[in-house]
Amino acid sequence: MTKLRVLLVDDEPLARERLRSLLRTEPAVEIVAECGSGTEAIALIRNTALDLVFLDMQMPGCDGLEVLAELPLENRPAIVFATAHEEFALDAFKVQALDYLLKPFDRERLQTAIQRAQAHVRVRRAGDLGQKLEGLLAEAPPPASKNERLTVKTDGRLVFLKSDEIVWVEAADNYAVLHLVTGRLMLRETMAALEARLGAASFARVNRSAIVHRDQIKELQPALHGDYIVLLRDGTKLPLSRNLRGKLDEFASGKAD
Repeated sequence: MTKLRVLLVDDEPLARERLRSLLRTEPAVEIVAECGSGTEAIALIRNTALDLVFLDMQMPGCDGLEVLAELPLENRPAIVFATAHEEFALDAFKVQALDYLLKPFDRERLQTAIQRAQAHVRVRRAGDLGQKLEGLLAEAPPPASKNERLTVKTDGRLVFLKSDEIVWVEAADNYAVLHLVTGRLMLRETMAALEARLGAASFARVNRSAIVHRDQIKELQPALHGDYIVLLRDGTKLPLSRNLRGKLDEFASGKAD
């Protein structure tokens, strides 16, 4: 379920209270802020991570349409007008508002608007995620030669592996587990040493306990609280470290700290 971070904007406290009461029972909604003027709304939208804004049309300072005029379309959350003025509906859709609720609206009508917002946010998040993944893969340096081999010692044997035989590497106490295309190998070696030997051209550290082959990354999936999950081609799901999440471009290009 797509959880929506919501801002309520209405100059009438009773109107905000009614909307807040209706939204309180909606599991898909988290009200993060509210305000009573267009000027406050502009500041909050610019400085707060939001998915959806319920916006009154006529307010002191500046009206709802003037609020949207101050916010670039590509950077603003979904907008649902909640107003008693039906004459502005056409203008609202011209500025690409998601919905237009005419007061007094009921719970069913409000739920329809929420469902539209959820669909809108899912599409938008998927688009943002696709751009990040494209950047991660496209900006990476050319991978190491497919014929380049990694020598590992396990169970008294020396095993020679091509880099593309390794799907990902998992930390296991004082050992490391190599998850291969054809099985697994356990060896006594630190993740730091393995990361250095594998090289940043073909492999990326996604969290403290996992290194993955870049070619094995299928998707980056959004998780709760703005986190991401790295989905590999074999179905393995690994959490993306918050420290590394902000450095996708850097570790994609082999420049991660």
